[in-house]
Amino acid sequence: MLQYTAAGGRLRFMGLVHHTDAVREFAYDRQSPFGRLDKALDEATQRKWTVVDMKSDWNTIYPFQKK
Repeated sequence: MLQYTAAGGRLRFMGLVHHTDAVREFAYDRQSPFGRLDKALDEATQRKWTVVDMKSDWNTIYPFQKK
C-alpha cells in the first residue's frame, strides 16, 4: 500500500507504524511469530519513510481505555 501511494508524482507523507508495544497493543517485528515486519522496515529505511514506534513515540494507544 505504501509503495502504491509513494508512486504518485506529488509530495506525500509516507508513515509506517511499527507495533512495538505488547502491553498496550500487539507487538510484531522482524522475528515475531505473527505479523512480521521485516520487508516493510527495510523498505521504509531505504526509501526514507517515517517509521513511528508505538512504544516510544505514543503516550496513548487507546484514549478511552480504563486505567
